[in-house]
Amino acid sequence: MRHLRWWVAALALAAAPAALAQGAPYPSKPVRLIVPFPPGGAVDFYARTVQNRLAENLGQGVVIENRTGASGMVGADLVAKAPPDGYTLLVGNIATLAMNVGVYPKMPYDPRRDLAPILRTVAVDYVMVVHPAVPAATVQEFVALARAHPGKMSYGSAGSGSAPHLSTELFKQRAGIDVVHIPFKGGGPVVTDVLGGQIQLAIADQANLMPHVKAGRLRALAVGTLERSAAYPDLPTVAESGYPGFEARGWQGIAGPAGLPPDMVRQLNAAFTKAMAAPDVRQRLADGALVPVVGTPEEFAEFIRVEIAKWSKVAKDVGARVD
Repeated sequence: MRHLRWWVAALALAAAPAALAQGAPYPSKPVRLIVPFPPGGAVDFYARTVQNRLAENLGQGVVIENRTGASGMVGADLVAKAPPDGYTLLVGNIATLAMNVGVYPKMPYDPRRDLAPILRTVAVDYVMVVHPAVPAATVQEFVALARAHPGKMSYGSAGSGSAPHLSTELFKQRAGIDVVHIPFKGGGPVVTDVLGGQIQLAIADQANLMPHVKAGRLRALAVGTLERSAAYPDLPTVAESGYPGFEARGWQGIAGPAGLPPDMVRQLNAAFTKAMAAPDVRQRLADGALVPVVGTPEEFAEFIRVEIAKWSKVAKDVGARVD
């Protein structure tokens, strides 16, 4: 009996830490935000803008990790395969959560099956720019130039399957032009090369490009939104430049591994929403041309479903597939 009592006591002591861990309130340690693109792009900008406020709301540190590669799929796959405990989250975007499905037939994860949507965070307004050496001041002039020199100019994107990639391919198809695609590992390198004149065209987020337009280092031809931008009312839209209905606009959102408990999803949704409502965060997002959206996890899940269907069709129509 003495031995039996000893074993019972030992088992109880061994189980105590696990029981305490299970009963500990979430979060009880720092939360990782996986940014699947390099520093300098819109996804990284969003994460670093909300980081401090999010940490305050959660009562724990928030650590940002840039895990890049394969159009964001390296970082997204890391989150998809992480334990569903709320400590590893994806700062995803239109590519990692929707577009890649139509471009890559052998993705290492399925965003509909392997990730838990938490909330759509922001819309990302795009602008079409060229290097100043390009003799075109309007969309029409650029199209005429590209038609006169097929295959002689190039554009950059944040990777195959990214929003700039498919948006520009759709524009090329609509305009009937041949401009060579140069994929990069994120938005930052695109800016570097268009500034250096290694590529001539970019359709990408306003936050990264418009400061260089204002400084005279790039020339803006049009904004990608359906309506003119309130910040740049003199810039026409691509749609009104001869391509009605054309829209180039990205989006971002937060997701965790599939199996994330519903109460944790709600808690994280509320924490991000509150962080984005802070006046300093709202101002910085506005300065970066990121438009807050938010909403419920269910709304985000349905939005992802619709976007996957939409962009898979575009990828098929323009032949943007990577085997």
